[in-house]
Amino acid sequence: MEYVYSALLLNAAGKSIDEKGISGVLTAAGIAPDAARVKALLASLEGVNIADVLAKAETVAVAAPAAAPGEKKDGKGEKKEEKKEEKGVSEEEAAEGLSALFG
Repeated sequence: MEYVYSALLLNAAGKSIDEKGISGVLTAAGIAPDAARVKALLASLEGVNIADVLAKAETVAVAAPAAAPGEKKDGKGEKKEEKKEEKGVSEEEAAEGLSALFG
């Protein structure tokens, strides 16, 4: 995560996001940079406009939250809880299935 944060910090500072910059930020934070991870990050960021991605993320975060799972609103804006139906496997059956992996 610190590698991504270093790229975001460089972007916020208006600096170029390159190996030297990311390594410098990580070193300043007391982290020994791994050259392979730096190169992988740079390869994944190639062609990505970070400002556009951040702008899209802000609009998604600002959007109104949806109703929580298991809740519905009636016509008056009040929330009604749905009955949850438990389907599938019980805990005991799940534990038996897991024992095949470890046992």
